[in-house]
Amino acid sequence: MISEISWEDFEKVDMRVGTILEAEELPKARKPAYKMLIDFGEEIGAKRTSAQITRRYAMEELPGRQVIAVVNFPVKRIAGFKSECLVMGVVGDETDVVLLSPDQKVPNGLRIA
Repeated sequence: MISEISWEDFEKVDMRVGTILEAEELPKARKPAYKMLIDFGEEIGAKRTSAQITRRYAMEELPGRQVIAVVNFPVKRIAGFKSECLVMGVVGDETDVVLLSPDQKVPNGLRIA
């Protein structure tokens, strides 16, 4: 069953395009994960996050890749790491995640509508 939300609730979610600048292993995570630094442009700046995407993505291929993330969540501590945004992805079988990204390069910080 899908829970409905109001349009006003949806408008509160601030999703933006950003480019991954750095990716490293997050050794203290319970499940394999990377910690990343993502550039969201001048207005927002760079934010740190972690993601359990190690099954589909090699750490070395992430820098330079554009992703979509929610940038207005409160900071969350994950395995001793301060996560400042939530990278969006499609969750498949066994929590296998495929990152969401624009199909053309766009300026960092553009809002998802």
